[in-house]
Amino acid sequence: MFEEKVALMNQQTEAMPMIGYEKQIYTIDEIQDILGISRSTAYKLVKSNVFHYVKVGGHYRISKKSFDQWLDEQMTCQVCETV
Repeated sequence: MFEEKVALMNQQTEAMPMIGYEKQIYTIDEIQDILGISRSTAYKLVKSNVFHYVKVGGHYRISKKSFDQWLDEQMTCQVCETV
């Protein structure tokens, strides 16, 4: 489920007209969509410092690399617990 949403976002990025552009950040809305969580929960998660972010002009921008790594770790931990 999460992987499908991330893959869809990557496909949309690939369709962007900018040559050589690779998505490096997520917005709060994208984090919310990827995880299927509320806006307030997305903000709480970002502010918990589990992945890297910057605040630009009052908007949070989350490092795609650190978020993806964090999500992979969460998915791995869930798999470990079910085995």
